[in-house]
Amino acid sequence: MEDDRPQQGFFRSRTGLALIAFLLIGGFFLWTEHRAHVAVALPYWPYLLVLLCPLMHLFHHGHGGHGGGGHSDHERKGKDR
Repeated sequence: MEDDRPQQGFFRSRTGLALIAFLLIGGFFLWTEHRAHVAVALPYWPYLLVLLCPLMHLFHHGHGGHGGGGHSDHERKGKDR
């Protein structure tokens, strides 16, 4: 049986309109709260960036290390034999 009514898209249905309203309200509150926290932290950004450097050196392990040429220790030990 065919339906003679024109098909409506999802965003024109009640569920779609409710979703759009929810996202707009949530986005507004997220934006206002985010702006408030960034404005408070703004004077501390240079210090946070300087603190980030040693933390990256402590926690970043990978890509071959110093002078490794991209090979892991296991691969180098196999070549030495």
